Amino acid sequence: MSKVRWGVLSTAKIGTKKVIPGMQNGAYCEVAAIASRNLAKARAAASELGIAKAYGSYEALLEDPEIDAIYNPLPNHMHVPWSIKAIEAGKHVLCEKPIGLTADEGQKLLDAARKHPQLRVMEAFMYRHHPQWQKARDIVRDGGIGQPVSIQTWFSYYNDDAGDIRNQPEFGGGALMDIGCYPISLSRFIFEGEPRRVMASVTIDEQFKTDTVTSAIIDFGGITSTFTCSTKSAPYQRVHIFGTTGRVEIKIPFNAPPDEPCILYHETADEIQELKLPIADQYTIQGDLMSKAILDESPVPTPLADAVANMRVIEAIFRSGKSGKWETITKEPSE
Repeated sequence: MSKVRWGVLSTAKIGTKKVIPGMQNGAYCEVAAIASRNLAKARAAASELGIAKAYGSYEALLEDPEIDAIYNPLPNHMHVPWSIKAIEAGKHVLCEKPIGLTADEGQKLLDAARKHPQLRVMEAFMYRHHPQWQKARDIVRDGGIGQPVSIQTWFSYYNDDAGDIRNQPEFGGGALMDIGCYPISLSRFIFEGEPRRVMASVTIDEQFKTDTVTSAIIDFGGITSTFTCSTKSAPYQRVHIFGTTGRVEIKIPFNAPPDEPCILYHETADEIQELKLPIADQYTIQGDLMSKAILDESPVPTPLADAVANMRVIEAIFRSGKSGKWETITKEPSE
């Protein structure tokens, strides 16, 4: 088998507009089927994207013996249940972020995956695989900013649609779950460690009952990461990584365009370098890396325990928002 045959659970926009087209350009991916609870929607998406099979239920897709792996872009509250169903059906799983509604729920998925060690399961934090993030981490690792001091991140968009699932708390909506998970993840990625405690301000919208503006300080013990995420602010994203002798600025850190170079700024005492990274589709890279791990029976780039660790920081931030105090990161059972 030279390519992994992928099935997609749902016709979610992130899948049909970004992930599936990216995977279809991969060397090791074949998107072979798509499912919806509405067969007409599945057939329409399959026709538009050139996918061979369409199913009117998720169960039918999981029962297809010709499907090797599942991409799960379902709403947050359906991530863990359907990923576990996919594992039990003998499928590898790439599940959208955040991994679940709680760290304990994510742990259930990790426990289920460990019962099937022949299967590969990974959270779809696509940004980590993009060349600009690999370059940023290399600069930090190589001492290009001296000793790391702090990371500052802003990530926002404006969405006041009450019908949007991202504005519905029972389905895992809100700024922190949808986009605040990125600053947490990237801080752990760049610092290559786990934080000790957090302090946060969390603004809950009176209408939606979700957090629409969340700001946090994440303490890694001598170094920090600070961020603001918002679903009711002007759209913007930027990351600054500061050190004792330099800094790195990532211009489009998360929604990296697939058809033009991304730009990093690396500043030292002597100069500011503008680094143009090769054109790359982070969804193509993610799909190929996951597929290669399946084909080679090798570890996935990001182990599932990382997803659970990210959820524990999210939970600590919510606790701090309520208590107004520093909150420690609870230890993972997976450790």
